[in-house]
Amino acid sequence: MERPDPDTIPLSPGVYLYKDARGKVIYVGKARVLRRRVLSYFRPHGLSAKTLAMIHRAQSVDFLATTTEKEALLLEASLIKKHRPHYNIVLRDDKQYALFRFNTRHDFPRLEICRRTRRDGAKYFSPFTSSLAARETWKLLHRAFSLRRCSDRMMKNRVRPCLYHHMGQCPAPCMGLVDRNEYHKSVRQVCDLLAGDSAPLLSGMKQEMAVAAEQLDYERAARIRDQIRAVEKTVERQAAILPGASDMDAIGLYEADKGMALGIVFVRNGAVGDGKAYYWPGLKYEDAPELLASFLNQFYTQAAPPPRILLPWIPAGSQGEGEEDIWDDKSSFEQALSERREAGVRIVAPQNASDNQLVDMAQANAREEARRRQNQDPADLLARVGQALGLAGPPVRIECVDVSHISGKQTRVGMVVYENGQPSKQDYRVYTMPDSSDDYGTLYAWVERRLESGEPWPDLLLIDGGRGQLASVVRAFEKAGRPGLIPLAAIAKARDEHGHADRRAGNVADRIFTPGRANPLPLKEGAPELLFLQQIRDATHQFAITSHRKARRSAAFAGELMRLPGIGPATARLLWDKFGSLEAMRKATEEDLLAIPGIGKNRARMLREKLAAM
Repeated sequence: MERPDPDTIPLSPGVYLYKDARGKVIYVGKARVLRRRVLSYFRPHGLSAKTLAMIHRAQSVDFLATTTEKEALLLEASLIKKHRPHYNIVLRDDKQYALFRFNTRHDFPRLEICRRTRRDGAKYFSPFTSSLAARETWKLLHRAFSLRRCSDRMMKNRVRPCLYHHMGQCPAPCMGLVDRNEYHKSVRQVCDLLAGDSAPLLSGMKQEMAVAAEQLDYERAARIRDQIRAVEKTVERQAAILPGASDMDAIGLYEADKGMALGIVFVRNGAVGDGKAYYWPGLKYEDAPELLASFLNQFYTQAAPPPRILLPWIPAGSQGEGEEDIWDDKSSFEQALSERREAGVRIVAPQNASDNQLVDMAQANAREEARRRQNQDPADLLARVGQALGLAGPPVRIECVDVSHISGKQTRVGMVVYENGQPSKQDYRVYTMPDSSDDYGTLYAWVERRLESGEPWPDLLLIDGGRGQLASVVRAFEKAGRPGLIPLAAIAKARDEHGHADRRAGNVADRIFTPGRANPLPLKEGAPELLFLQQIRDATHQFAITSHRKARRSAAFAGELMRLPGIGPATARLLWDKFGSLEAMRKATEEDLLAIPGIGKNRARMLREKLAAM
């Protein structure tokens, strides 16, 4: 790309988007001064290899001006999430982390698991990177402390205590069987525990148990003993760092042979409650400033920032004179994060031994993630798959298909494509097949559709099913006169002790069948190549189910429309293709309806009245 004319670039803060020859966004960046930042990409020296590759591929650059750099940061995070540019450091983890919430405004607060904080006066505790860990802790707390589990509406409408009350795990506030002050005592104890302040809580509970034993109230003493054990088990998940330490997140970096990893640990009240690690292949330490900036901007759109964020160091400006660096003004990051938290946020480097200990812990997690990811090198993994299946070489392109229907209705075949070990979502396809509950026949008919689609042919076609599905596909290729065109394999669920498909979570003993072989391949449970094929199968199954559900919704909408007088299948199809949902149809104006081919003014008025009345 040639250096743009400086007069065409704004001098304001904003976001710039580099695009390739097809107009696809390949890089998004923010700047305090757009002109200075964009022109810095065209200086003769000092550019990283990644930046040089991006500029060589780019054909144009667009600008979106903002009034402040803080607005530019927020816009940058939104655009990166939307476009997933190839040359950006993208945080490929869109999930919201699990939090505990107590609505303390309620007379009898309920402990909830939620995904985001709101300014509603409630108390929020600890981000959990694992929803399963959050759920297990939630169950443990409910066994230890009597708190209601039902929703506010359910509590309001109850006419008798629930089963948990009879199990001794709910005090039944719905029936007025517990004093408000007594209930709030349990709430305060749970809040102290979730805030990491467990020592006073355990001390008080042990004294209370001793008093109950002295008074010969052994049932109450036993109940408190069980609570103490549950609290101790919860505390085992946390590692105390420094008494009285404030809430913070600590970040560490590790440069491996083939990339860079980042680890983050969440510290709440001086205790590490959880952590997470990420890995990006191809990055070097020279990319660390951009990595830290991109991570902060993207990660804290998903999780609420703490008051203090600890980095291994604060990157200094590294550009030449008159040029702009993404870390020239740290305060813009702090302002943006403070707005998201609705309170102050400081970004700091280690200031004492405890801070260094936290960064070392985060770095250790990053190092372990790098080791794990590099042991899963896609080239090595594909070579193992090819060897295990007896292929001529590594399967660079893998296609996987699955049939989805309910009682033979809205039958769909979903096809997922992996290239070089990664999903190629632009190549995913959905094939609409004749309604049938015969999966073998559907796959047999699908082969003809796939052959019509033509190249590129995959190096491996994986079928979600067993020997029967595989045999049907083999026969279809033979009937079409193309035997051996594509290497085939099928993946089937393992069998339980009764001979049925074992669909229990965590099962890693699936079976792989290939043509001409009666028994499954002798792959070890948990082998990397088997886990990789299972990952592809699971992605295909989810894609096929999603496609089938969309087809069912479409059919349901069309059926709902055809109940209206004067609307038949053809008109329903036209409306569905135009608007996509009943809600959009209800909002349509006569002008919108007139834009549909074959619908005149009188009919548009009639349709507008009928749709508005639905």
